[in-house]
Amino acid sequence: MQAPADVVTALLKATEHRDVEAILHHLAPDVRYQNMPLPAVRGTRAVARQFGLLHRLYTGCEVEITNIATNGEVVLTERFDVIRRGDWSARFWVCGTFVVRDGRITLWRDYYDQAAFLGSCLAGLGRVALAGVRGRR
Repeated sequence: MQAPADVVTALLKATEHRDVEAILHHLAPDVRYQNMPLPAVRGTRAVARQFGLLHRLYTGCEVEITNIATNGEVVLTERFDVIRRGDWSARFWVCGTFVVRDGRITLWRDYYDQAAFLGSCLAGLGRVALAGVRGRR
């Protein structure tokens, strides 16, 4: 059986590939998923719906894990997530809490600073606009 940190790392890699089936493979059937401050959802069907919606919003994703710590079945990650849509991108800090039991994630809760996220989204819009202006010259 994989170590809890390896399960979480594999899950985050699956999010980069936007592969919902691979994401669900790492989750327990009754997983509780919460992308703070949104309400929590329970179960793989609900998680699949959320990722289906997210994948309509962005066309690319990267996960840069900067720190990972394990205490028994609890895994904490500190990372930067990058989401893309066309030329637009936003890079923002995320802290994740995961509980891994019997090789599957039973809890996945991500926290991020909403103001920093919004700032990164706006900066991404600014980069796209600036590139457009430069392209017209």
